Amino acid sequence: MEQKIHIIEQGKPEVLLLQMTFAEELPTLQAEVNAIYQAAQKPFVLAAVEVGNWSHDFSPWNSPSISPREQLGDGAVDTLRALEKDVLPMLRERYGELPAILGGYSLAGLFALWAGTQTNTFAAVAACSPSLWIKGWSEYADAHPLQTKAVYLSLGDKEEKTRNPLSATVGDRVREQHDRHQFAADHCTLVWEKGGHFVTPHLRLARGFAWCINSLTK
Repeated sequence: MEQKIHIIEQGKPEVLLLQMTFAEELPTLQAEVNAIYQAAQKPFVLAAVEVGNWSHDFSPWNSPSISPREQLGDGAVDTLRALEKDVLPMLRERYGELPAILGGYSLAGLFALWAGTQTNTFAAVAACSPSLWIKGWSEYADAHPLQTKAVYLSLGDKEEKTRNPLSATVGDRVREQHDRHQFAADHCTLVWEKGGHFVTPHLRLARGFAWCINSLTK
């Protein structure tokens, strides 16, 4: 997995935030960090892990995409392996054994949820507008329970109101996911944001990270 890591410290960190991202999200990263701190009021370090091919690196299996111009790949296994074998050890050598929260938006949100079913490495997951329209997600999630203590889900209230038949399933998939986690996690919430998929994603993700921080540090 081709990757770049962008690190922003906010005080002497008590929590490690891992954000799966791609180049287009980087300009809003500092505003996101500011919003997280304003909401959580606890110091943290955010490591934004930028991948080279988001439709491949964040997808757990091959599947049609909502865009006819692309196909989802199966690179999530390699991405998670790189996080656990390379990225997290490097960060913990620098900052200590801090609780780790994994988060992402859209396909990165899908990856965060999937990773939370594969390992107990992460104390919490923030999955904002996750791409749960991926073929086979319901069957997979039924058979693979969450291994994290807390999960934050959010979706724009207009995201399921679309003519695209695949994308239109996302609302029901997110509701199902919330129902599963109410029994599998200590803390679980589903937040309905205003608007469609592309409305201030960095602020939506900031709210997700802040909620996870507060859930773990009460």
